Amino acid sequence: MFTRPRIIPTLLIDDRDLIKTVRFGERTYLGDPVNAVKIFNRKRVDELSVLDIGATKNGREPDFEILKDIASEAFMPLSCGGGIRTVEQIHDLLSIGYEKVVINTGLVRDPELIRKAAELAGSQSIVASIDAKTVGGSYKCCIADGTETVDISPAELAKKAEALGAGEIIINSVDRDGMMSGYDIALVRSVADAVKIPVIAIGGAGGIADLKEVLTQGHAHAAAGGSMFVYYGRLKAVLITAPGEQELTAAGIYKE
Repeated sequence: MFTRPRIIPTLLIDDRDLIKTVRFGERTYLGDPVNAVKIFNRKRVDELSVLDIGATKNGREPDFEILKDIASEAFMPLSCGGGIRTVEQIHDLLSIGYEKVVINTGLVRDPELIRKAAELAGSQSIVASIDAKTVGGSYKCCIADGTETVDISPAELAKKAEALGAGEIIINSVDRDGMMSGYDIALVRSVADAVKIPVIAIGGAGGIADLKEVLTQGHAHAAAGGSMFVYYGRLKAVLITAPGEQELTAAGIYKE
């Protein structure tokens, strides 16, 4: 585990609303994503990821208007994904303030997009996102907001993304999404051990202990989450928050 691994809140947007999903299905409206960004500024989070989960499924391109509003308020490094199909879109997203773009469906439907994007912006700006779920006792990948299953293992798809030029991998457990019951450690480790580039884990984080476990036992380079950064308590009251440096240091996630 790194001395200071990244902890990354992930904001899901759809039709410009901030939402949270459970297993890519049930959705809860949380408010205005720009207001959430302002709170994360005060919390001094390491990085922020913004994913438009309805864009690809509904055939939309990235919503540049809301993405510009978010970038104009954010004080931390940003990544964004959803609806990205061309290198021109990638150029435009980087030009409005995003350090990285996240490509999920395009990795499967148009692998050359990863290579062209890496040539355009450098591998450090291209993140390949892999959604995975258990099918018949083994892990399979999903695209288009989990609506299509692809007959390839997450580890194999990660290796393909690395070979195409991606600089990072996000591995997301559909089964754990929104459950706050801990990451799928076996899934994360299978991907992290298959590639040499950094791997970000997401799906299942419920607290600081889960972050530490996926970084140590899952071999992830960074821990991302949704629910634990937007909910509070057993009844899941909406509260945008993030653990502070002292809490992460006390937990042994940050090393002094």
